[in-house]
Amino acid sequence: MKTITAIAIIGLIGLASVSCSPERAALVEGKPGVQLWGENCMRCHNTPSPADFNDTEWSTVEMHMRVRANLTAKESEKIFEFLRSAN
Repeated sequence: MKTITAIAIIGLIGLASVSCSPERAALVEGKPGVQLWGENCMRCHNTPSPADFNDTEWSTVEMHMRVRANLTAKESEKIFEFLRSAN
């Protein structure tokens, strides 16, 4: 059990370091929210229309999906700014 816990912790540390890397930050900086939405959200499921949810509902989705999809703060901000502006 200790081995599994250690592997999980190492994996989370590695995941956090990749998600916050300068290379990833530079890639995100040049992309609009609509592009990030398509690239990140369609990896796991069909994306809903921006009009499917109101601003409050999108805020709830944002909190959940930022963690679930391992989005950086900047990615999340751009994606959900686009979604709220398009609904």
